[in-house]
Amino acid sequence: MLLKNAKILIIDDDEDVLIALRLLLKSMVHTVTVTTNPNTINDHIRKVDYDVVILDMNFNGLVNTGNEGLYWLKRIKELDSSIAVILITAYGDIDLAIRSLKEGASDFLVKPWKNDKLIEAINTLIRKKKGALSKPNLKFKKETRIVGESEVMQDVFTKISKVAPTDANILILGENGTGKDLIAQAIHANSLRKDKPFIKVDVGALTSTLFESELFGYKKGAFTGANEDRIGRFEAANGGTLFLDEIGNITLGQQVRLLSVLQNRQVIPLGSNEAIDLDIRLICATNLGLSDLADEHKFRKDLIYRINTVDIIVPPLRERGTDITLISHHFIDLYAEKYFKDPFKMSPEFIKKLKAHAFPGNVRELQYVLERSVIMAEGNVLQADDLVFSAIERSAPATANKTVNLETLEKNTILKVIEDNNGNISKSAKALGITRTALYRRLHKYDL
Repeated sequence: MLLKNAKILIIDDDEDVLIALRLLLKSMVHTVTVTTNPNTINDHIRKVDYDVVILDMNFNGLVNTGNEGLYWLKRIKELDSSIAVILITAYGDIDLAIRSLKEGASDFLVKPWKNDKLIEAINTLIRKKKGALSKPNLKFKKETRIVGESEVMQDVFTKISKVAPTDANILILGENGTGKDLIAQAIHANSLRKDKPFIKVDVGALTSTLFESELFGYKKGAFTGANEDRIGRFEAANGGTLFLDEIGNITLGQQVRLLSVLQNRQVIPLGSNEAIDLDIRLICATNLGLSDLADEHKFRKDLIYRINTVDIIVPPLRERGTDITLISHHFIDLYAEKYFKDPFKMSPEFIKKLKAHAFPGNVRELQYVLERSVIMAEGNVLQADDLVFSAIERSAPATANKTVNLETLEKNTILKVIEDNNGNISKSAKALGITRTALYRRLHKYDL
């Protein structure tokens, strides 16, 4: 949707280039303006709020130094620093590319360009300019911002916006690393309890001896070592939100104790006979699938009904399409700032290698991979060699839960084969037993 609303200005002294780009983009974007004269840039930008400018680096000159392009780039940024500029040239000079990026260009492409690469570059820049994601009236803290614009994430955002203002109990489902804790924080931040405590407990990590004392609190002398009164997590969350993470890992005995507290909305600390009334919003999360939660040998159905007024399923990264590029920009900017480095750009090869990986560790794996890339990178344009995947994740299965969805299976197979062949499309197509054209069709279908 963002691309359809985009306004693009193209400046090149080659009429054929202007015709080709206009034909390519006119059905995809809101406005395409073309001109052969860079001296008209001022007038165009003052009249229209352009999202992206595609700018040639050489204009009718005998010497192709790119200085003209850099001059007009600087002029555009002076007029409106928010405009993303893609510099385009027939002369592929890496030093010129790096210099242009340092001068404020958002991307650098060499003629003849590849249409899919150009469209991807425009799409990425527009998303980044529009704030990385479109969410229905949701507010996020900077440190817990959820980045995503895919259709599956829009469904998640819509659900959050509907359930957050209520006191309904929420069950968040999803594989490890998908960001279930961020979803929980987003629900709290957009609720009527946002100014009250948000208490998170990893209940799956609590031993049987710690479970009750941590959750329900205790009185002095309740057991050996209880030297003073201590409130539990339920009481600490009073008036706010209690987030029980990894709820699927607690024992049946712990489930019975938890169910009693939730039914009565009261907690009795260890060593006390006095019940404390509770006013909490409960959010739970687990990486277990619905089939596991439906197994009464593992989880009580009456507890499931109690905690699952509404469920939110967080999709794995491999099902989020172009979100991977969007999230990558977010983390790269974050770690460049953290480690006091200049802003980074991603080379096409870097993005290609990124998209070819299945990311069994989901967003958490992507985050760590990009942090390592930023730390180890030599220059400010990230190259494919800067992307090193963990041997642990590479040996992990591509999906945490078995899936029978044919499209998902096909997409995951394509990702794995392309990764195994280091991004070589011809070899990948041969390994898959299909033609290059058929493989390209599938890549386009799954937005890879």
